[in-house]
Amino acid sequence: MTEPETPAAAPQLTGLAIIERALETLPLAPGVYRMLDAKGDALYVGKARSLKRRVYAYTQVPRLPERLRRMVFETRSLEVVTTGSEAEALLLEANLIKKLRPRYNIVLRDDKSYPWLVMTEDHPWPQIAKHRGERRKGASYWGPFASAWAVNQTLTALQKVFLLRTCRDTVFDSRTRPCLLHQIKRCSAPCVERISREDYAALVREAKDFLGGGIPSLQRKMAAEMEEAAEKLEFERAASLRDRIRGLTHVQGSDRINLDGVNDADVVALHQMAGQSCVQVFFFRGGRNNGNRPFFLSHAKAEQSAEEVLGAFLAQLYDDLPPPPLVLVSHDPQDAPLLAEALSLRAGRKVEIHRPQRGAKSAAMDHAATNAREAIERRMAEGAAQADLLAGVARIFDLAASPERVEVYDNSHIMGTNAYGVMVAAGPSGFLKSAYRKYGIKGPAPTMTPAPAPRGGDDFAMMREVFERRFGRALKEDPGREGESWPDLVLIDGGQGQLTAAREILAELGVDDIPLVAMAKGPDRDAGREWFHQAGRDPIQLPPRDPVLYYLQRLRDEAHRFAISTHRTGRSKALVRSELDDVPGVGAALKRKLLNHFGSARGVRNAALTDLENAPGIGPAVARRIHGHFHPGAGPGRVSEG
Repeated sequence: MTEPETPAAAPQLTGLAIIERALETLPLAPGVYRMLDAKGDALYVGKARSLKRRVYAYTQVPRLPERLRRMVFETRSLEVVTTGSEAEALLLEANLIKKLRPRYNIVLRDDKSYPWLVMTEDHPWPQIAKHRGERRKGASYWGPFASAWAVNQTLTALQKVFLLRTCRDTVFDSRTRPCLLHQIKRCSAPCVERISREDYAALVREAKDFLGGGIPSLQRKMAAEMEEAAEKLEFERAASLRDRIRGLTHVQGSDRINLDGVNDADVVALHQMAGQSCVQVFFFRGGRNNGNRPFFLSHAKAEQSAEEVLGAFLAQLYDDLPPPPLVLVSHDPQDAPLLAEALSLRAGRKVEIHRPQRGAKSAAMDHAATNAREAIERRMAEGAAQADLLAGVARIFDLAASPERVEVYDNSHIMGTNAYGVMVAAGPSGFLKSAYRKYGIKGPAPTMTPAPAPRGGDDFAMMREVFERRFGRALKEDPGREGESWPDLVLIDGGQGQLTAAREILAELGVDDIPLVAMAKGPDRDAGREWFHQAGRDPIQLPPRDPVLYYLQRLRDEAHRFAISTHRTGRSKALVRSELDDVPGVGAALKRKLLNHFGSARGVRNAALTDLENAPGIGPAVARRIHGHFHPGAGPGRVSEG
């Protein structure tokens, strides 16, 4: 009797076959498609007026550039989302590219949030301040600004000209006398009513007029008031107005590029060199220059035209920024009319994309293009220097090749409290800030080890926890080490004891092939006399002025800085934490109500159930939950203090 034959496994479809099969069900509607690899990660995200016709183009492999041929070969599945229009598809495409960062798309890597100016309007004495993050009701916002420096410059000018307060409400409410800012004529001291509410409200209106672009009219008004004050022999007031006019003049100074006759606009210039792309953006709001910022694009290959790169950049730039009415560009972006339509849809008003040919706008574009060229030249020079340093690291530590990723570990705690371990990373492009990680130690709190002890076991326990969490996750997410998250060199702070412990921990995890170096301070902890410990080799010191030594010191110092700042942040949070944070269902707003009514967490803990029920904003159910948390099994009577 013969056994039945086992059916052969179905052959795995190639990327081309998968795309051809998907075409059978694709609609002719506009939308967005995603090419996915075997892991389900996005290889490419694209938009289409007609999904069926656009995806069909990928079946014509001989006509595709090499980059897209590789993408088709790696494709293992296809996902689509239909939209109401091609403009909506473009907006969705930009959002998905920024979110998923596909390997074959042009990607804007910009993890920084943009600073704004905010003026509170829900307070009798409005405050002007710098702001990042989500907007809230009861405030007006102006921006974006290219950098913290740019917004700080404007904030300083506002202080000098309009004398508005910048302090927080808690500081403002507790003042009994003017602060230093009033003494140096940067605040009108509304906290102690050195100015009337009517006059302060007038300053607020003038500041809003200034931020809205009304500088010339405001300047004329101040000049008239100054002359009037001088005629009335009010010389102190006239001098104050003169100083404010000087401040306005300084803001309009010619040291910074400005666009006459343009209120809100962005100047966007692209420069490409040696396969790299840099876009320089100048932000103009209210007729003022809010600064500029360079952007370096990932996955922008040499065969991609300036028009294609700029079009992809603009769509992603304005994914999380409100576009201005006018966008001046150095090159006509690909699908410019469609892009303008999409940005208009995003802004809720008309947005024009214009390439200036002459005049002040063209001069501003030339200036931005020069900045883009200089930025990419600096980056390439820094990259060459960085490559030399990494080659030196490989030579000193006998690595097979220059490391693409170096990870440095450090920890920080005070007497065992608020213990944190951190990791910083660096590569050919410098420090990889987006790869930094902080680890709040979850195990037993470390304690101070007596100085004579050769191996402080608690610090080793911290290192064990950090390594187990970092490399345990890496082994789970990328066991084949195909991604970019695995280091080529691990640097730890310490000597031979730390090196031995780290090697044992990594060996237990099955990670015993990553080069590991311990960097120990020399005698008297002198910088420049560090010892470097490596398995199987005698400890070495580098010449005091060796550039590679400076580079390794910089890596260690960055890890130490990050560890200290992380620890301080955690300690600050711990200081403001109260026992109310442990009560289920008590959030920040409810916590504030309880503290305002009972005066302290202890007052809440000792309150009777009836007192809790009668507190403003606290219902019977919440009162029972709070009372039960502090007095499990107790009756509704008052609990005595003791």
